Amino acid sequence: MPKSSPAKLAFQKAYNAKPENVNKREANNRARQAAIRSGKAKVGDNTQVDHIVPLDVGGATDAKSNLRVISRKENAAWRGRQPKMYGDNKK
Repeated sequence: MPKSSPAKLAFQKAYNAKPENVNKREANNRARQAAIRSGKAKVGDNTQVDHIVPLDVGGATDAKSNLRVISRKENAAWRGRQPKMYGDNKK
């Protein structure tokens, strides 16, 4: 796997330091830890915690009714089924 260029690393560092991205990452981490504590997920089980109503469109951050544990493959694939939200129209 090729190493990232210094320019890309600098961009990623700045992007990940933005408050909105920090908050989103913290919310995802809290949701994952809650799923692990409740026994719905395990460390290294190749699953992700999915927000049923995405945070980008106003979904509840930590509401248990808005969270589900699904496979990584399924979580990544839903964007293709939602073209208005994550397709060519969002730029």
